[in-house]
Formats: sequence, structure tokens, C-alpha cells
Amino acid sequence: MKNPGIHVRILLAAFMLISATTFTLGYMGANIAHEFTQRRFEEHISFLAKYLALTAELGILIDDRPMLRRLAVNLMSEKDVVGVAILDSHNQELIRIPEAISSSFPVMETPVFLTESREESKAFEYHKGSEESLIGKVRIIYSTKGIDQLWATMITYFIWLAGGLTCLAGLIFYFISRSLVAPVKGLARAARRVAQGDRNLRAQPGTLPETRELAVAFNVMLDSLERNRRSLEEAKEQMRRQKTLAEMGKFSLLIAHEFKNPLSIIKSSLDVLKKDFALSSDNTMVFYIEDEILRLNRLIGDFLTFARPVAPSFRQTDLNALLNEIVMRFELQKTGMPCEIRSDIPSIPCYADVDPDLLIRAIGNVIKNAFDANGGKCVVQVTAAGLADAWTTEIADDGEGIAPENIDKIFNPFFTTRAKGAGLGLAYACQAIKAHGGAISAENRIEGGALFKIEIPLSQRGNKGRLTG
Repeated sequence: MKNPGIHVRILLAAFMLISATTFTLGYMGANIAHEFTQRRFEEHISFLAKYLALTAELGILIDDRPMLRRLAVNLMSEKDVVGVAILDSHNQELIRIPEAISSSFPVMETPVFLTESREESKAFEYHKGSEESLIGKVRIIYSTKGIDQLWATMITYFIWLAGGLTCLAGLIFYFISRSLVAPVKGLARAARRVAQGDRNLRAQPGTLPETRELAVAFNVMLDSLERNRRSLEEAKEQMRRQKTLAEMGKFSLLIAHEFKNPLSIIKSSLDVLKKDFALSSDNTMVFYIEDEILRLNRLIGDFLTFARPVAPSFRQTDLNALLNEIVMRFELQKTGMPCEIRSDIPSIPCYADVDPDLLIRAIGNVIKNAFDANGGKCVVQVTAAGLADAWTTEIADDGEGIAPENIDKIFNPFFTTRAKGAGLGLAYACQAIKAHGGAISAENRIEGGALFKIEIPLSQRGNKGRLTG
């Protein structure tokens, strides 16, 4: 058998308690009322008997039976009196009305004493005398049918009243208990839905302080679980990324070493051929060979730079001056080319503990990527700003921008959309910025082109990391 829930248990407990209390109090009240009514009824009959004893004294003394009969007939007019008997001192009946009376009725008997003297003001006061003054007795036979009917009516009313009060109380308590149990059931439903995967669901606070506190604690627990889940996923993703980068680093190092020696031999052989056959770099074939050798050398250099772990060497550096230096280098490199670089860098120094060499290479890779991605025909804008706790720089171009499906991939190693290049420039920049505890992001501009945002914290180096491949 299934165990009843808290709602049913509360209702059953309340119904039993209310029923027991109502019936107990009602029964006690009915008994008290019955005893009170019974006592008053018996006092009334006793009064009638004493009154008859006082008025029948003279009739008994002179043996005036007609007078005694009149007294008895008058008393028979009283409700619940079913018979009257008057006896002399020898217990002989002087009068009896009616002649035959069932013996099942109760009897009230009062002695009649001879009163020697009495004041007029006390003519109807009954005086108990001695046995020598006993002259007779009066008996009143009465019926308790009225009292019994009254008792039965009271019991019936009590049952209906108690039942009605119990049902009313049960109905009121049903709604009260439902309002108490509803938030708990809501929490149970929310827990089931969360277990089924709805992690964004939160419990409703409710109206009661206790259930509101429970719902708030439940939601805090869900928020904590969600944060822990995200942290765990981020940690796993970071571990996967570190593992992938480590494998890529090993692979890059292996490839760089395997290619470096053959490439050196090819370069030396080309120099010998140029000398033996008097070939110059203006020769088309020699030009292509030297250009490809140079490109392979740069590619091997990128592999080695990305593959070898580097421990940043932090020192106090003016980041605005550092960015100005990077821009000036590109202006010198791009002289005579159809490209332009514009800068808006504050002249006020902004100092932070950084590795200048790493940042020069990282930010330079981002600027170089902006030119290379647009064929060297775009305008690159470089701006910087110093905030309260961070230094930021934005590098924007007016090219075609980044394909939406590639925005989340451009910082991955070996990802590139160009025919030439290993796809390590932005990956290296990302690693270097993160080694400084900073962040780098990319997005498309509304007016066209791509926008790279770099943020370097101005806090102590204790928050900085290590550049790894």
C-alpha cells in the first residue's frame, strides 16, 4: 500500500483532532446541560410536593377528603405530573388520583407535619417538624418523558452541530493544508524537471516565509550546481585544449626540426649554384626558390615559437608607449604599400607588469593578420584606453570581416582561411595575452570589417599565467 502524502496525513490528523475535540466538548456540554435540566426538574417536582404538603395539612387533620381531592386535581394540571396520592400518618391513602398508576414512574414523597405556629408572611414556607408532629404524606408520581425527549433532541442537535463543525473545519483546513503543501509539491516538480535536463528552471518563492526560504535555498543550490557544472566543463575544455596544444606543440617541434636541416642544405646548395653559374636573385627561378625558402624559414620559426614553452619575464612597462612602438614598426614595414594604419593612443603613460617582447609579438600578429586578411589594401585603426583596472586596445579594419562560422575558430592553432600561412599568429597572440591574465576577442563591425579587442589587467603579476604551446 502506498504511503499517504503529507497533504493526506495533515488532513487525517486535523480531521481526527477536530472530531475528537468537537465530540468530546459537545458530549461534556450536553451532559452538563442534561444534569442541570434534570436537577431543575427535580427541584420543581420537589417544590410542588412541598407546596401540596403545606396546603394539605388542614385537610388531613380534619379528614376533608373533598378538599384534598381538589388539591390533587389542581396539581394534576401541572405538566409531567401523572398522579397524586395523599396519605395519613398510618400510611393509609386518603385520596389517590388516578386510581391505577403504572409503577414504572418515579415518585416524589414529602411528609406533612403539624405546624404549631407560623407567621402570615410565611404561610407558604414548608417547615420540617419532628416525628411526633408527622400527620401524613403526599406522593407525586411524575413522568420524565419531557426530560428524555429534551435530552434526545439535545443529542440530535449536538450530533448535527458537531458533524457540521467538523466538516466545516475539515474543509477550511483542506485549503490551508493545500496552500502549505502546494509549494513543496512545486519544489518536487521543479526538482524532477531539473533532473530531466531543464537547468534554467527555478522554483517559485511562494507566499509563506518558510516555503519562500525553502524555494530561495533550492534556487541557490541550482545556481551553485549550474556554476559548478560550467566550471567543470570549462576545466575539461581547458584540459582538452591544453592536451591538444601540447600534442600540436610536439608535432610542430618535430616537423620544424625535420624540415630545418633539409631546408638549410637546399639554401646552401642554391648559394653554390648561384656562384658556380653566376646566377642572380633577379633570375625568375632563383627568385621563386629563394622566396619559398624564406617562407618556409618563417613557417619553421612560427612552429618553433609556438611549440616551445616560454616563461614571461614581467617588468614595469608603459603600455601606451609599447603600442606606439608597434604601430611605428608597421608604418616602416608598409612604406610604399597600398595600406594605411591610423592610431589614437593616449600620451598619458599606463604602466603594468608585462613581458614587452611577448606583447609586441602578440599585438603585432593581430595587426599583421588585419593587413594579410585583406590583401594589404585596408585601413587599420588602432586605439587604446586606460581604465581603472585594465588597459584595452582595439584593432579594427575595413575589410570583408570574419565569416560568422569562423569567429569561434580563429584563435585555434593551425586554423587559417588563406592559402599561405600556418594559422599560428592569432593562436600565439591568444596564448600570450592569456599569459598576462588578459583576454582577446573578435567580432564583426556594423560598418564592415573585423574588430579585435585586447584587454590587459593592471593588477599584480600574481594573477598572470605562463605561455605554453
